[in-house]
Amino acid sequence: MIVEPYRVIEPLLRRSSVVFASPHSSDSYPRSFVRASLLDDHSIRSSEDAFVDRLFGAAPEFGAPLLLAGAPRAYVDMNRSPDELDPALIEGVRPQVHNPRVASGLGVIPRFVANGRAIYRGKLSMAEAQKRIDLYWRPYHAEIQRQLDLSRDLFGNAILIDCHSMPHEALDSVTRRGVARPEIVLGDRYGAAAAADIMDRVEAAFQAAGFVVARNAPFAGAFVTQAYGRPSRDQHAIQVEIDRSLYMDERRIRPNARFEAVRDLLTGVIAEIAAIGIEDLPLAAE
Repeated sequence: MIVEPYRVIEPLLRRSSVVFASPHSSDSYPRSFVRASLLDDHSIRSSEDAFVDRLFGAAPEFGAPLLLAGAPRAYVDMNRSPDELDPALIEGVRPQVHNPRVASGLGVIPRFVANGRAIYRGKLSMAEAQKRIDLYWRPYHAEIQRQLDLSRDLFGNAILIDCHSMPHEALDSVTRRGVARPEIVLGDRYGAAAAADIMDRVEAAFQAAGFVVARNAPFAGAFVTQAYGRPSRDQHAIQVEIDRSLYMDERRIRPNARFEAVRDLLTGVIAEIAAIGIEDLPLAAE
């Protein structure tokens, strides 16, 4: 059984309105879930944003909390709406308006992991799906909003950095000859989820560290950025996707020889992003 729905690593002193979150880096798979799956212990991890929690682990050093989901993505996906239920997997679900994610087996309770590999032998009961949502999805999302509300109360604004990783092959469709292949993709739902100046500064932080950055293609942001990006209310959300091949052996799901160097570069990026939420803050936040 998964011990906790989420974990928050708090800074000693909260000095920034930025909240970092990693919804897909958990590797806490219930043994009963793995035993009932068609997949082995290794294959079931293929959709996991492995080691992203470690890459962004320095956030509290710069006055920003780091929120980590307790449930792994293959078990329940924190970056989906709780209504994205897959009728091909969950008993009693009626087909809804076409949703590409659900149709692809990537709803809130995924039917597949990476490369279209089925997780289950048959269907799940609605009770099982709702149990996962109630025990893990809802507490995690309640904590996201609590953290953002706290930032707004302290500093007058809140910035959510939703941290993910992407398979190297995911960029094949957007890579053009003669153009540097993106290493980081930032998603703000084409400006709907974050103010332009904040997006510009987040992009500049990655570029200053030497990363090749793209915006909104092929990932513009999913449920989290859509649900929490409210620039008109001084609440901003940006999704960060990092090419996994930079820091890990994707096939073996292990850090590669460049892991420490990439993490060091990202620590500098984290410092710059946290600083966005420090400047021009009210004295009451000190």
